[in-house]
Amino acid sequence: MTRSQFLCSALPLLSQGRAMAAPQKPNIVYIYADDCGYGDLSCYGATRVKTPNLDRLAGSGVRFTNAHSPSATCTPSRYALLTGEYAWRRPGTGILPGDASLIIEPGRYTLPAMLKKSGYSTGAVGKWHLGLGKGNVNWNGEVKPGPLEIGFDYSFLLPATGDRVPCVYLENHRVVGLDPKDPIIVNYEKQVGNEPTGKAHPELLKMHPSHGHDMTIVNGVSRIGYMTGGKSARWVDEDIADTITGKAVSFIEQHKANPFFLYFATHDIHVPRMPNKRFVGKTPMGPRGDVIAELDWTVGQVMDALDRNKLTDNTMIIFTSDNGPVVDDGYQDQAVEKLGGHKPSGPWRGGKYSSYDGGTRVPFLLRWPGHVKPTVSDALFCQVDLLNSFANLTGQALPAEAAPDSLDMLPVLLGQTKKGRESLVEHAGSLSLIVDDWKVIEAKAGPKTNETHIELGNDPKPQLFHLSEDPGEQHNLAGQFPDKVKQMLETLEKIKKAGRTRA
Repeated sequence: MTRSQFLCSALPLLSQGRAMAAPQKPNIVYIYADDCGYGDLSCYGATRVKTPNLDRLAGSGVRFTNAHSPSATCTPSRYALLTGEYAWRRPGTGILPGDASLIIEPGRYTLPAMLKKSGYSTGAVGKWHLGLGKGNVNWNGEVKPGPLEIGFDYSFLLPATGDRVPCVYLENHRVVGLDPKDPIIVNYEKQVGNEPTGKAHPELLKMHPSHGHDMTIVNGVSRIGYMTGGKSARWVDEDIADTITGKAVSFIEQHKANPFFLYFATHDIHVPRMPNKRFVGKTPMGPRGDVIAELDWTVGQVMDALDRNKLTDNTMIIFTSDNGPVVDDGYQDQAVEKLGGHKPSGPWRGGKYSSYDGGTRVPFLLRWPGHVKPTVSDALFCQVDLLNSFANLTGQALPAEAAPDSLDMLPVLLGQTKKGRESLVEHAGSLSLIVDDWKVIEAKAGPKTNETHIELGNDPKPQLFHLSEDPGEQHNLAGQFPDKVKQMLETLEKIKKAGRTRA
């Protein structure tokens, strides 16, 4: 099929040639940073913060320059990664409150379930934010269904985000360190108990909100949502990176004798940005820069654990982010004032929440010694493709109904080819379609920016950009090429209606 035929076809059902499965099953460590931008790492051009461990990872594997998260926000990206389905196809997969029900139904074919079937031990450590339970969660008993019901053998979680209640860890099905005499109650509609709030008692805060985030105070920081109880179980923000990194390293050490898959979703560099005292002042950019340094340390600890346990050569390690960057995301942490010449999105326009490329074009690094040669790849790739690609890696065939938008990109991941996707649907407030060098953004009424001051990409008319000539999306060509706009929007509508893009 030619590229022009692709644009005019009834439906672009895409498939990628199957690569020969690897002769062995590597361990897989997937490090999923939170809100880390393309320009936030020194291996992608940052100069006001140094990321030596990530630079080492980049220098010994593939550094991707056109890899995308499935969405410009967190929950839908995580959903798409684990299910192989674009989240915009499924209602209820937007940014979730901290007391939401699990949005991936138990028994569904997922990335961890597929790898578990292939003989992997599977663990989820860190931020979850995909919901837990079936509504009205009782945080004082067994909290399920959750990760263990969708393919993970072990989990140690932040239930949602650092700025949302409940501010406790869950290990497998239970809150860690909970005193049964001090039960947890969570509510996102009204205040519960008599805990002070940031709105009523700003004098109790060690970090103040810039917008929202003014409800129950935990550890001197006011959050989204209300909670009471569970005081012995509450986390200390400054220790989160140490705690979850320790759990990730423990999982590696406990499962080193057999293949394992570790999904390690960091809290950094999400708000509230509360680095451990070891990292305070490590950069000139205040807490946001310091938590980038902390994130780099986290990656170094995982790499060191692989080295120490002689697992490096047979481990595929991936580092990427769930969406693009945001500077002021709700707390007064001087991120804007101390940004200086740092460009979190690198050369791309927009950031988190945005339909422009800064919303989803994220750092993506992959190392597998002896199997992947150091290189830089500009292949178009999306995290939604990992399920299908890892199925190929482990010699499994996907059921026809599974992973409807996940393409087999194993040759791209391994640096064997730089021919990536022909098309990709980007997801923010509206949908965009990339086909070859062209990108169209659907028309959407709404504000140009939100409270984070990021350009959202909203416009009452469709926008068209030629990415190879205008990578910063500065020149809207929709008026010059109306037929191209019409053609691409028709293709996007067909993709929506078909319910899948995988052949």
